[in-house]
Amino acid sequence: MRVFRLIIQISLCVVAAISPLESVAGIAPSAKEQDPVLQERLQLFLRLESMHGIPWNYLAAIDQYERTMKIRRKKQEQENVSRLTAVDIPSDRWAGAFNPEAEDTNPVSIQFFDGIGMDGDGDGLADRHNDLDALTTFIRYLSQYGFSHEDWQIGLWSYYQRDRSVKTIRQFAQVYAKYQHLHLDERHFPILARYEYSYRSTWGAPRGWGGRRIHEGTDIFASHGTPVLSTAYGVIEVIGWNRFGGWRIGMRDMGNVYHYFAHLSSFKKGLKPGDIVEPGEVIGYIGSSGYGKPGTSGKFPPHLHYGMYRETGGADWSFDPYPYLRRWERQKKRQ
Repeated sequence: MRVFRLIIQISLCVVAAISPLESVAGIAPSAKEQDPVLQERLQLFLRLESMHGIPWNYLAAIDQYERTMKIRRKKQEQENVSRLTAVDIPSDRWAGAFNPEAEDTNPVSIQFFDGIGMDGDGDGLADRHNDLDALTTFIRYLSQYGFSHEDWQIGLWSYYQRDRSVKTIRQFAQVYAKYQHLHLDERHFPILARYEYSYRSTWGAPRGWGGRRIHEGTDIFASHGTPVLSTAYGVIEVIGWNRFGGWRIGMRDMGNVYHYFAHLSSFKKGLKPGDIVEPGEVIGYIGSSGYGKPGTSGKFPPHLHYGMYRETGGADWSFDPYPYLRRWERQKKRQ
């Protein structure tokens, strides 16, 4: 067991160094929640924090990660419509791999077949579709590795078997810790309304520099030096040079979507990986960098290349940002 823990600790050291998670135990969350569902969800996390000692923002981060990774069918959404949380432990793990009853709710037989499912609300049933049962089970699973943040990281790696999952959950927890509420789905158009700009749908268009490929984003043309804004709450993951995108920034939002801002002339002073940003915050400035070695510029008119990528469990896949940009632009004009 000690050897196993050491191996996982080594694999997570980079994650821990880049995005340290601060404990927020004892800090009262903000009262900014307006959505009654979010209010109820937050109260559930606070209740579990008082019972088990894991900070509410950590529980919220796990729940949010699970929510972003789900690809549900309509039937599944209807079945789980009454649930507050998205933590969904697979039936074979919950009931036991050799349990003939995949949806077993009997704690005794679940334990017999080495399942991890537990009764969290005291009704005598261990129901994986019950919020308290599911969250209590997940908490107990993490707690078997210890009660420090490092121990919980080890537990998360053991559960998900992916460094990316551990890092994303840590990032989510950091953002929740900073803002002290769950309502973090606000979006913002990347250019302020007072600046002149133009754009059209260019996702999927052919590109030739560096080999045949498709254009994985939308180009927003504006004057050199125009401020570029963060489009969402999130954490800066990458900042620096890319031979295609030039000076670029990569940010992951609270929906587990990676936002790519490329061809910049410069970055906001002091911006670095691990920084938390919010919608409308200046993060850089439009330029024409890219298509060559570091410092290459001027091979095309100044513009922002804006891309969006969704994690699917194995990789980040590009999708068309144009409809989202149009929506955010309309919202901006109504304000």
